[in-house]
Amino acid sequence: MSQKFQEIINSDRPVLIDFFATWCQPCKVQSSVLNTVKENIGEGARIIKVDVDQYPAIAAQYGVRGVPTLAIFKNGELLWKESGVHDVNTLTHLLQQYI
Repeated sequence: MSQKFQEIINSDRPVLIDFFATWCQPCKVQSSVLNTVKENIGEGARIIKVDVDQYPAIAAQYGVRGVPTLAIFKNGELLWKESGVHDVNTLTHLLQQYI
């Protein structure tokens, strides 16, 4: 996964990473928000989910201490990262800045 993850974040198209856990209730809320964000931005950006229990090394590498944590990458560069649940408008606006 680590090699594939690097390929994904090195894209010239912005990528929003959702670091989540299956047992996390706020993560389930965030997931439904991200479905709407994806509809809003279409092909302008990618949204990828990373289960921190399955890929703890990736979570640790990017300093994920709690879930959900969202991060935006473009060309391998971390542009934004924040923990907690975020609303549709905030995330849509954030991604549109990087498209």
